Amino acid sequence: MAPEPIAGDGGPPQSRPKLKKLRVALILLGLSLLALISTVFGMMMAVASDLPALENQAEYQAARNSVLLDAKDGQLARLTGNNNRILIDETDVSPTLKNAVIAVEDERFYDHEGVDYFGIGRALVQDIRRQSAVQGGSTITQQFVKNALAAQGDRSVFQKLRESALAYHLERQWTKQKILTQYLNTVYFGNGAYGVESAMRTYFNEGGDDLSSSDRLAENVEPAQAALLAGMIATPSGYDPVQNPTDARDRRNLVLEKMRDQGMITPAEYEAGINEPIPTESEIEPPELESKQPYFSTWVTQQLVDRYGAGRVFAGGLKITTTLDPSLQAAAERAVSRISGVGPTSSLVAIENDTGEVKAMVGGENYDKEPFNLATNGHRQPGSTIKPFTLVTALEQGISPDMTYESRRKVLPYPGRPNSNFVATNYEGSYSGTATLRDATIKSDNSVYAEVGLEVGTKKIAANAEQMGIRTPISTNPAMTLGGLKEGFTPLEMAFAYSSIANGGERQSGTLASYPSGPVAIKKVQYEDDEVDVNKSRSERALPADAANEAREILTGVVTSGTGTKAQIPGQEVWGKTGTTENYGDAWFVGGNDEYTVAVWVGYADRVKPMTTEYNGEGVAGGTYPAEIWHAFMTAAVSDDDIKSGDDPGALPVTPTTPAPTEPAPEAPAAPAAPAAPPPTAPAPAAPPESSQPAQPQPEPSTPAPAPAPETGQDQGVAPGAEGQ
Repeated sequence: MAPEPIAGDGGPPQSRPKLKKLRVALILLGLSLLALISTVFGMMMAVASDLPALENQAEYQAARNSVLLDAKDGQLARLTGNNNRILIDETDVSPTLKNAVIAVEDERFYDHEGVDYFGIGRALVQDIRRQSAVQGGSTITQQFVKNALAAQGDRSVFQKLRESALAYHLERQWTKQKILTQYLNTVYFGNGAYGVESAMRTYFNEGGDDLSSSDRLAENVEPAQAALLAGMIATPSGYDPVQNPTDARDRRNLVLEKMRDQGMITPAEYEAGINEPIPTESEIEPPELESKQPYFSTWVTQQLVDRYGAGRVFAGGLKITTTLDPSLQAAAERAVSRISGVGPTSSLVAIENDTGEVKAMVGGENYDKEPFNLATNGHRQPGSTIKPFTLVTALEQGISPDMTYESRRKVLPYPGRPNSNFVATNYEGSYSGTATLRDATIKSDNSVYAEVGLEVGTKKIAANAEQMGIRTPISTNPAMTLGGLKEGFTPLEMAFAYSSIANGGERQSGTLASYPSGPVAIKKVQYEDDEVDVNKSRSERALPADAANEAREILTGVVTSGTGTKAQIPGQEVWGKTGTTENYGDAWFVGGNDEYTVAVWVGYADRVKPMTTEYNGEGVAGGTYPAEIWHAFMTAAVSDDDIKSGDDPGALPVTPTTPAPTEPAPEAPAAPAAPAAPPPTAPAPAAPPESSQPAQPQPEPSTPAPAPAPETGQDQGVAPGAEGQ
């Protein structure tokens, strides 16, 4: 007989192991929580010893200069933040400036204790709502800690916790005013201005007054000035008043609106502020730059600041190897110098096809006088250099290069506008009667390209151009088929986009590219602890290989017998396209060989000014100075002897086999170029009605400025013009 269980024995034996496991789990959980709390507490106590290192003066003394090197390890520039930095005290900063920064960067600054959990939650909700990182949760205190420790970049979870702990401690050791002032001493405001006093001297030293080290412009700041600087903190390059004036103004006005809504300024001050002009290039005085190639160096420096933060870039002792080839850069400078004293200036960018690396860049004639970089920020109307984007689109859609079209004045239906027409004419009314797509490319026939462009679709052309590397938003009105854009292209993006043709439809980029899938200017970044970030090549298909290769073959005809014969190089197969805008306002040659793709632009830097007599008494078309400069550079690039000897490639003979035909220009006026203080490019003119008369002939086909305009002319971009010289 089975024994009966004894009363009160706790139940069946099998339940006891479960209780033991539960007790063990609870004990382990408690120990784990205790360990976590101890770790966090220990870390909080440990980081307290770091607080003295956050002081501006301590950080200033610990700063180590970073160095930019060229591709052959020669020194290009020293990034010396301390040389251009003036540390100021709490009493030296205008309350208006402090309020502007708080309004846009951390409106709960006076309510949180270093870490704003409410702000983090709000940012998280917004990010989830929009399915992207649209708001940041960092407080000014946290941003200061990151800046002071030069710890921006890819930070580990532990580092983020450490920064939060430091921010927490800082709020208990320092006053809010001290935190805010020290933060403003560590912020980078673009154009070499490191710290708020340096920024005031750079952007608002009206009249260029000589200031002593004890003078303080930051003491008296107008609301519009404060709002402009505060708005630039998030992205100095994106809100640069010279490079991006429209965005800078919009951002400033947003900060003013926030200040008004938060009761920091009156409605009257808000209205006055939004009507204030933003600083122009002539009014901005960047600190002196220690660089042999300042245009290239400033462009690369901004990339580094965006990637690693100003603290690390200007004080972290980095050694940055860039892609600039000193021999090719010297050849580029000699090539563009051939037009010195003529009147217009030139910009040149050379891209290495296999890597997408920028090997040479000429952004202007004199950085000290005109720091605006034409190569990276000079948005100029492209004229007929836009036609290869239409060409590859047509080839991709199966249109044969031998397909014939009528070459005559055309009145084409304006897509999407009933009863409206788009008029396309050729330069000086010169038509061939019938032309193949190949011949129309070689002779830059506007009437044919306008028809083909509307046939394949302007949106598809724009999409292909973007895939190839054009970053500027592209107009899709009919005038774009001939180069009539609301905003023009830069030499950098033109060279990069054309390199996709050189690469058989592949766009070459890298992990350290200037922007995602963009051209590469940085080979590697070495830290003081010998850790290295190395650029790794990346490639993506932009066009079908067949279309790219066929386009390249067709574009060789432009050089052998078309509008670009002055670009010929004996013994070399080269290809390219000329472009000229209305009234010879802009002139281009873009093309390449197996190794490099090069864009050359010629024009007046600060405005669109007709170049009707600058080429030996004649107009400057894409086939004149631009093609000659391109020829001079490429001749040196493929000749080791010339590069080593330093012979002037510009003096090398040009031996075209046949005379260059005149390129037609667009019928509409060219859009204004981006000046030193670049105004928005004028849109292409609206397409004239059928009865409208074509515009006056110009050099190579150019692009109209404002609204969509017809394009005519041999090598024009938007409307009838004169291209083909």
